[in-house]
Amino acid sequence: MRTIAILGATGSIGSQALDLVRRYPDRFRASCLTASRSSEQLFDLVREFKPDTAALAVEPAALPEDVRSCQWFFGPDATVRALLAARPDDALCAIVGIAGLDAVWNALDVCERVLLANKEALVTGGDLVMAKAAERDIPMLPVDSEHSAIFQCLQARQGNPVRRLLLTASGGALRSWKKADMYAATVRDVLAHPTWNMGGKITVDCASMVNKGLEVIEAHHLFAMPAEKIDVVVHPQSIVHSMVEFEDGAVLAQLGMPDMRGPIGYAMGYPERMPYDARPLDFAAVGHLDFAAPDLDRFPCLGMAIDALKAGGSAPVILNGANEVAVGAFLREQIPFGRIPEIIDAALQAVPVSPITSIADVYAADAAARRAAEAKL
Repeated sequence: MRTIAILGATGSIGSQALDLVRRYPDRFRASCLTASRSSEQLFDLVREFKPDTAALAVEPAALPEDVRSCQWFFGPDATVRALLAARPDDALCAIVGIAGLDAVWNALDVCERVLLANKEALVTGGDLVMAKAAERDIPMLPVDSEHSAIFQCLQARQGNPVRRLLLTASGGALRSWKKADMYAATVRDVLAHPTWNMGGKITVDCASMVNKGLEVIEAHHLFAMPAEKIDVVVHPQSIVHSMVEFEDGAVLAQLGMPDMRGPIGYAMGYPERMPYDARPLDFAAVGHLDFAAPDLDRFPCLGMAIDALKAGGSAPVILNGANEVAVGAFLREQIPFGRIPEIIDAALQAVPVSPITSIADVYAADAAARRAAEAKL
């Protein structure tokens, strides 16, 4: 029996992780559940799973009597306080954005393993986070489907050098749109992802392909791979989740139907696999698999992210902070979709790149990026 904290319990990843906890009650106990503001959903989860601690970033007007059996925390740092109080074996970090960095950082102090579903923790604090994980000998198990696929393929590495990593990208909801039409795409257009069911922010990031750029940065840190050895290939069917090419030209790929319970379960059960009601992959029914190079003219955010990785220092932090501001404004329908790359580029041009030597440096760069992005809204 392993205790697990589900940080971001009411979101897409958290909900699917709890589905696996339900399926394997003899292997996992959800000892800590957190959410931002979805209080009624979290109350229901507390009633069902009876954790030791629970947290809401936004304090509710009232706390029902039947959920007071656990220790509650409220406020901006509630997730971290709940995590430290529960001290679970594992922490599934599924908070979206740089808001999840503190959770990952503190999970490395109290947990045996970190199950990483928050790519921004590595995009913004990658060198610091990975150094702390190595110093404490804490496994960082990837939950993103692409990084889980690479991690699974690397199990066959046997010490052999890797030539390159190939991250697959669905292309998002606008992958077949003309550049001129993409600029005015609506929130409804962008959230209609063709293969994955995800939260709003991540779905927008997929449509701009900044998400794939963030994943390139995450892969760089997770697998100690330089930017020039990480390629992106558009694969609309989302059947091949990513690939690893070795120096003899052999390419290993991890395939499966699009279902996030696969990579979540692989991280939770590692090194064992945890069966669930996954649809079998019927190759005859799929018929064909398509691959194409990404179009950096239509999706400039991907190129900006790769350039930020190569620039190093605070550049990825600036990129991420500006993107979070721009995506938030787009989801509130304050700006058209086409303004997202413009705002990111403006912030990258306006904010000087500086070294990142501490978590304080990360937050300082993030704040500067947000100010620059907000000035361009």
